[in-house]
Amino acid sequence: KHCESGDLIVREGAVPADLDVGDIVATRVTGAYGHSMGSNYNKVLRPPVVFVSGGEARLVVRRETVADLLATDLG
Repeated sequence: KHCESGDLIVREGAVPADLDVGDIVATRVTGAYGHSMGSNYNKVLRPPVVFVSGGEARLVVRRETVADLLATDLG
């Protein structure tokens, strides 16, 4: 999910025929949608950040939780 309904990361693209609900899809470069520019606009939780190199994946930032999102709210 991105900021607004009209925001597009890919206009036309192919996906594997066996892609299913619940599968993970990653985008390599997303400009302002990267983690460093992330915010909680519309109270959307931020996803985890995973570094991938040489066929190995490493979680470097965990997925944000609702508790994280509400931790600074005062009431």
